[in-house]
Amino acid sequence: MKNRIHILTLLALVLLSYQCFAASGTQNLRCEMLVNPQGIGTTHPRLSWEITGDGRGIIQTAYQILVASTPIKLAANQGDLWDSHKMTSDRSVMVAYAGKLLMSRTACYWKVKVWTTNGESAWSNPAQWTMGLLNPADWKAKWIGYDNGFPWDSVSKFSRLSARYYRKQFDVSQTIKKATVYVVGLGHYELFVNGKQIGDQVLSTPPTDYTESVIYNTFDVTKEIKPGTNAIATTLGNGRFFTMRPKYKPKKIKEFGFPKMLLQLELEYTNGTKQTIVSDGSWKFTADGPIRTNNEYDGEEYDATKEMAGWNHTGFDDSKWLKPELVQAPGGKLVPQMNEPIRVVKLVKPVSIKLVKPGMYVMDMGQNMAGWLNMKVTGNRGQKVQLRYAETTKDGELYVTNLRDAKVTDVYTLKGDGPESWHPVFVYHGFRYVEIVNYPGTPTVDDFEGQVVNDDLEITGSFETSNALVNRIYQNAVWGIQANYKGMPLDCPQRNERMPWLADHATGSYSESFVFDNAKLYAKWLDDIEQAQKPNGSIPDVAPAYWNYYSDNMTWPATYLQVADMLYQQYGDKEPIAKHYASMKKWLAYMRTFMKDYIETKDKYGDWCVPPESPELIHSKDTLRTTDGQLIATAYYYRLLGTMQKFAKLLNKPQDMQEFAALAAKIKARFNQKYFDAKTARYSNNSVTSNLLPLYFDMVPAGERKAVFKNIDDKIVVANTGHISTGVIGTQWLMRGLTDNGRPDIAWHIATNTDYPSWGYMVSKGATTFWELWNGDTANPSMNSQNHVMLLGDLLVWFYEDLAGIKSDATSTAFKKIIMKPEAVRGLDFVNASYHSIHGLIKSDWKNIGGKFHWSITVPANTTAMVYVPAKSAEAVTEGGQKANASKSVKFIKMENGRAVFEVGSGNYVFDTK
Repeated sequence: MKNRIHILTLLALVLLSYQCFAASGTQNLRCEMLVNPQGIGTTHPRLSWEITGDGRGIIQTAYQILVASTPIKLAANQGDLWDSHKMTSDRSVMVAYAGKLLMSRTACYWKVKVWTTNGESAWSNPAQWTMGLLNPADWKAKWIGYDNGFPWDSVSKFSRLSARYYRKQFDVSQTIKKATVYVVGLGHYELFVNGKQIGDQVLSTPPTDYTESVIYNTFDVTKEIKPGTNAIATTLGNGRFFTMRPKYKPKKIKEFGFPKMLLQLELEYTNGTKQTIVSDGSWKFTADGPIRTNNEYDGEEYDATKEMAGWNHTGFDDSKWLKPELVQAPGGKLVPQMNEPIRVVKLVKPVSIKLVKPGMYVMDMGQNMAGWLNMKVTGNRGQKVQLRYAETTKDGELYVTNLRDAKVTDVYTLKGDGPESWHPVFVYHGFRYVEIVNYPGTPTVDDFEGQVVNDDLEITGSFETSNALVNRIYQNAVWGIQANYKGMPLDCPQRNERMPWLADHATGSYSESFVFDNAKLYAKWLDDIEQAQKPNGSIPDVAPAYWNYYSDNMTWPATYLQVADMLYQQYGDKEPIAKHYASMKKWLAYMRTFMKDYIETKDKYGDWCVPPESPELIHSKDTLRTTDGQLIATAYYYRLLGTMQKFAKLLNKPQDMQEFAALAAKIKARFNQKYFDAKTARYSNNSVTSNLLPLYFDMVPAGERKAVFKNIDDKIVVANTGHISTGVIGTQWLMRGLTDNGRPDIAWHIATNTDYPSWGYMVSKGATTFWELWNGDTANPSMNSQNHVMLLGDLLVWFYEDLAGIKSDATSTAFKKIIMKPEAVRGLDFVNASYHSIHGLIKSDWKNIGGKFHWSITVPANTTAMVYVPAKSAEAVTEGGQKANASKSVKFIKMENGRAVFEVGSGNYVFDTK
């Protein structure tokens, strides 16, 4: 009997222990917000995790992090690099490593456990990171290349430069413990070890201003190295390094030179000895391979009859290959890649192929996309298949006028040995339609596959409503956003531009953050912007500054501050603010030199792309539609001073805060004196943007806000018959501005219009992404890209924050405190949305049927939420079938504007109103 009691007691303790550990857990461990990154460049990386658990109101009370130099030590709970011990804290995001000094090449293995209001967790599954080459002296490799073209190349207006193929053999006589490659291939590269391609990334590495920074990658190739003779090889493509239009407009287009490479393979043997294989003059190379030309604007030409069987394996005869030159370094600092790579992220099957004339077919992918085609073909040796890409057709044939002088053509020459499969590797295209010429036989949709190529970012958001048009608008936005992620955010993916224009992604970066985890991409882009800054403080309109556009206007470079603010608000990342603060301050000081009597005089673009009054126009000529550029510039300067006050407070710079505030007060006073008409409560010419900016930026004199907003209301509802009349600048604040001032119904009307000008008009015309112009189907073709995101403004922010009601509280960051406040506008029956924040998954699924509001929400662990339920009183709200204000998990706060406000902790909740 005693033994039985003893056994039962032990079982009870085991179950109790199991329940304790099962109650809370951790997942999604990240280092610098990346999963198991290799070759990072910071010695104090920030570690993050998500907390899981059953029940409600789970809050972390403490954590312990172990970092070890080997997996064995980590498994034995030996944190020989860092043992944080139990730290009393609710912080689970970006906890800085504070252990032993990390050196180049160090491997770090880590795990975490947490204590929560729901008990102590077990240790997490292990994660890891490795350190890159932190010091210039770590690099023993030499830059190699060949600073000339070959007879089949052309260095002219339209560059035709073939890919370069490099190889080296080396011997391994001992047992390998670890093998690591550090590589830079400019502009793009592919890496092979013993014939195996290393990594699944494409279009590597991310583009930069190579005179300022050069990104390298780190790969563990231990499994690929074998005893005896080995071969390492690369293929170099042009990318943005060898520009698409050399010798075209030297004052406009920046050139960097011919492709070049830096590679270091480090071998560590089990006996403790080491060997290093480096790029140097002992390598061999050729440009007489199958990739005959690769140009991002014009396409890739591949001649399969020139394939070199076994060229990246051992034993290949490279005796006729050339020795590379030791070439000058590009000049930029070597830095590791700290943002996600570009990959093939999705496959698209064509929907039709039609014969338009003998030997010519046009294929419809059914979706405007960015990437390339994978083609299957069987034919005779030497036959050439030509693929030309476009976004639309005219009279059944490709319409390419809007692509300007981009040739957008791939050519594949068959080797003729049976079924062949091919896709380009160093170019991408923006397209929906493909012209197929000289295909052997009759092509079918089964012979082609669209491969979507963009930065491989985690999809963080989902959004669906009862309105099919809004759902299509959202999907168009998603396709457009991902099409323009190519290691930097672009304006368009199809024509002879594809440039990282700043203003296209100002508020856009904020919108995009709800759809994709874009934190690392935009942190990298901030570095690009700072590196493009001139010594006098000037920031360009395009960064990296591949085009020499230093217009010194306020609105485009303002993106620099807006993106940094977004990274802090959405992800809790303070580091970009600290890193770029001096540069931002310098730019504002520079722009102040153009200020006259506290009015900023520099503006180039105005409210770019206001809907024009005539269908053939690109820009409106109606002075009542356009907005004074100095008004815009001055309002923006004022707004950015407020942003800088916020940054200065975060960085403990009280003197700067005072100076920014004092200047802002003077600008506000002069702005209202110059532009505000007290009799009519109108700013300037009464355009929507003229009134919206001072209203949203809190520049309107006390007591005049309602009157100013009435002018906006009247202009949209009456003068514009419920249509949008703002351009790139005004649209960034429009939907939130209307909603914040009590008119979400107007915003909804604008969002669901189907006639010109509107997002719905584009959809009604068959668009599957968004146009550069509101009238992109009728305007001058020199400027009507059909895959732009700049006119989205704050639409997606409004979808998530207002329609779905998912917003990070401004008093906190990174959704540690959440505001859940949906706008149940008339005509909308339901919204089902989610957002995977850095703390975890947030869900909002509401239905409004027959006047009854039903709302299911999910709040992630270690956060709290203020929940605004549309109701006449708190008594009218139930949660889980019981009165909400009587629940222990739900705390009633107040009634506010027809909503019952409750505070809740983590968990799942179901609210209903009578």
